Amino acid sequence: MKLWYDKKSKDPTYFIQRGICNGKKTTTKNVVRIGKHSELLKTTTDPLEYAKKEVQRYNEELKNNQTVALDFKFDFNEKITYQDDIVSKSKLLNIGYFFLQQIYHDLKIGSFFKSITNDAKIQFDPNQVNRFLTYSRILSPDSKLGTHQSISDYYEQPDFGYEHILRTLDIMYNHYDEYISHLYDASNKIVKRDTSVCFYDCSNYYFEIESNDDDYVDAVTSEVTKGLRKYGVSKEHRPNPIAQMGLFMDKDGIPLSMCITSGSDNEQTTAIPLEQKLITMFKGKKFIYCADAGLGSFNIRNFNSIGGRAFIVTQSIKMLSNTLKEAVFSDIDYRLLSNDRPATIKQMKDFDRFDKSNASLYEDRIYKIIPADKAFDLGLYEEKTCKNGTVRKIKSKAIIPQKIIVSFSRKMMEYQRFVRNRQIERAKKLLTNIDPEAYKKGANDITRFIKRTTTTRSGEETVDTYELNLDVINEEEKYDGFYAVATNLNDSAKYILEISSNRYKIEDCFRVMKTNFSARPVFHQKRERIVAHFMICYTALLIYRLLEKKLDMYGTHFTVDSIIKTLSNIQVANLEDVCYMSTYNNSQVLTALNAIMDLGLDKKYYQPKDLNEKIKKNFNLDVPYNIFLQRRKKWLKACKYTMSLT
Repeated sequence: MKLWYDKKSKDPTYFIQRGICNGKKTTTKNVVRIGKHSELLKTTTDPLEYAKKEVQRYNEELKNNQTVALDFKFDFNEKITYQDDIVSKSKLLNIGYFFLQQIYHDLKIGSFFKSITNDAKIQFDPNQVNRFLTYSRILSPDSKLGTHQSISDYYEQPDFGYEHILRTLDIMYNHYDEYISHLYDASNKIVKRDTSVCFYDCSNYYFEIESNDDDYVDAVTSEVTKGLRKYGVSKEHRPNPIAQMGLFMDKDGIPLSMCITSGSDNEQTTAIPLEQKLITMFKGKKFIYCADAGLGSFNIRNFNSIGGRAFIVTQSIKMLSNTLKEAVFSDIDYRLLSNDRPATIKQMKDFDRFDKSNASLYEDRIYKIIPADKAFDLGLYEEKTCKNGTVRKIKSKAIIPQKIIVSFSRKMMEYQRFVRNRQIERAKKLLTNIDPEAYKKGANDITRFIKRTTTTRSGEETVDTYELNLDVINEEEKYDGFYAVATNLNDSAKYILEISSNRYKIEDCFRVMKTNFSARPVFHQKRERIVAHFMICYTALLIYRLLEKKLDMYGTHFTVDSIIKTLSNIQVANLEDVCYMSTYNNSQVLTALNAIMDLGLDKKYYQPKDLNEKIKKNFNLDVPYNIFLQRRKKWLKACKYTMSLT
């Protein structure tokens, strides 16, 4: 703070003036009125010296206590400034992204962009673009254009055009593998990545278009590049072209790598190529591949039987050979998972679950290990290329060292029967007023319980009758409560089943991307920008999971919605460029975030220089040097101080 008065005035008024560096501009405000010269003569013989001492006192008070009394005048008739916009905008600024920004900078993504654009003559900062696209994907997901239009909602007020967003997407696509590998290496320095088990799964995203993407044929080499958005088996059962995402996750639920493939590709063909990249990233480190039955084909199991790797994949009991099915339902050699004592299926089905003494048994499971070295016993198929170039699936007759661990749970059996009984009730209601014209039998819906019988009367007239198919119901009930995995590990059944039970975490990763981060709809047409869009979603997921992991290490856990809502609500209001006032309250989530990040975002008021210091703390110099010099020049000019070159 400094003294200000009109030196040309015969009776000047003395003010305490404060210089404020607020982002890209510097302003001065008269914050305290000391008094007129004539007024001060009544109490002192030297008003100027008195005013200087008052300024000194205020500065010392601010330095020691961070508390000062400021004079504000409010004109309730003053109008707000008119802006030539269609819709009025909120002037609240988000500072919750500071927590995300700290992890972003710890990932050294700025360093990555510097390395790939070092020789490029670009006039914008792709790292800044990627930063705010990532923050927006977590806090307020929108299209790239929508994100650009609301970029002023952030405290830093980033300055880049929509064309810079598109250019950044192209840069990211051109360095896809390097970017994913860099994120893994950098994340290892933030938290210890547990890659002893790598979970893999696929999901797809539909596009609101009416036709496939065309395949591209190179005119010179005749190389065919398959279109990305293709018709395929949609997990949401939508009749739209889709693109497919494969995702690897570590044991803690933090993503490791991803791939984007054509929607018409078999998801089983995506696992091995992505896993080969993973092996390169791990520098040959051994790990266990874990996936569901749809991603546990013969080729995948065989690939993970070499190089010190292993596999744990869900095994469909219905697909087993008759010999192995007999072994599953044979009520011998079963043991309790908790203490390894002998038990039987009959005992698990018959005990009184309402007896309190059986509570632990109700939560327990029994298991059996069945040797199954012959792959064809598991209903597996392998692909063979014929002489004419066509690919056929044939029943595998190769031998893979493996075993099946079958478990049975009374609790799961009752849950599955509860669900089926509700489906049967719906099927009965459908039977009372069934429409033969609209009736279509599905493999997984309630119509699978309805049997249609066609009879012929005299005159060749056919009559259809509908009834419950008890054979299908009884057949399904046989498998209630049973669960099986195939593996080539020699560890205990309890350890293997515990690993398999964590597959839900990768489903949760897809749920977060689709629900919380709104990974679709995708408002892009070009393959490069569609893939880059999912790279941003992947980065957002990685940053969020690392933040969640830090909270777990601190001893707290919150839901995804609670964390994101808290970060979104951490906003401040500008009070006449003098300071910023918090418009949010403290909470359990915010307390935990401040504890792990030490950003101190739990104050009611912030000086602009304090918030700028928090940004500067995370500001790394890993940006193109010419852009760094421009930023540094603006910073020096705005803050009015000098700094020696390093």
